[in-house]
Amino acid sequence: MPISETLPSVVAICISTGGIPKRPQMGEIFIFRQGLQGDGHHHEKHRRTEQAICLQDWELLAELKREGFPVGIGTIGENLTVKDLHVQKMSPGMVLKFTGGVILELTKERRPCYVLDSIHPRLKEAIVGRCGYYARVLKEGILSSGESMEVYSSESRTHPMEIAQNAL
Repeated sequence: MPISETLPSVVAICISTGGIPKRPQMGEIFIFRQGLQGDGHHHEKHRRTEQAICLQDWELLAELKREGFPVGIGTIGENLTVKDLHVQKMSPGMVLKFTGGVILELTKERRPCYVLDSIHPRLKEAIVGRCGYYARVLKEGILSSGESMEVYSSESRTHPMEIAQNAL
């Protein structure tokens, strides 16, 4: 059972050939076990399946902008900018099931990357503890901006892989 009746949604899907910023994409994107089609994974740490996708709250980007940081969608390297998800309140093992069929499992909190210094010298420090989450892909498929998702608790009796298998 979903943990919330309010369905969060995807604001933007972002990719880059390597590094930041990532650019929002129009239309649909295929998500593989290794991450988004067309997204660069040049550094070894970005090739781990437990870090295939990174998510960030649209609301946090708006908050950082109000704090004076020059950020926008994709600026801090997120693949999925999401609305009404409250990523930082989530925990490893939580499952996101998108209306189009893609299923992700949250694995760990993201840490600020050193390249954020090029955006603003205090940005890296400002986003500690609110840098988003990494996720592994449990079910590949096509994802589109605007899709909503159901969120399943990590305390659920249903194992994340069972959720993915039942979606087939």
